[in-house]
Amino acid sequence: MNTTHSNPIKWSFASRFFHWISAILLLITWTMIFLYDNLDSNLYIGLHKAFGVSLLFWMIARVINRIFTKAPPAVLMPKWQMLLSRLSHFVLYALLIAMPIAGLMMSLYGGRPVDIFGIFQIPVLVTPDRGLARLFNDWHVAIIWPMIIAFTVLHIGAALYHQFVKKDNLIARIK
Repeated sequence: MNTTHSNPIKWSFASRFFHWISAILLLITWTMIFLYDNLDSNLYIGLHKAFGVSLLFWMIARVINRIFTKAPPAVLMPKWQMLLSRLSHFVLYALLIAMPIAGLMMSLYGGRPVDIFGIFQIPVLVTPDRGLARLFNDWHVAIIWPMIIAFTVLHIGAALYHQFVKKDNLIARIK
């Protein structure tokens, strides 16, 4: 096994696939809410919800993959950086699961089923409750959203730091 900076040991294909599809789903979901907020069309909120629920199911599958897939040997770094890396990854996973759950609950408690690309609907199986709908809206928009932004920026910033400052070719492990 070659563990030099020029040829680092990569994550498994499945882990790399889950990583990049998660990033794409998140970007599409963000784009749909941006379009909904800036254009006069309800199409985008429906797509935002469908991609958000897709991200939820994808993240559940990703967690299952992560449980059963051995991580490659860690890149050498100080213990505090390794701890911060593991903690930030855990928080990012948790947020990427909590965000669509909060959005889904907001819709369902608001009495609105969630259409998944016209294939099926997640029906309202709870008693609509405006108070709970507002609570989940607050979590979705005011708490989890800024946290996802912060942890995504931290994640990308750390990857760029490793790539361009430490020059340890960390990004090659996930490509």
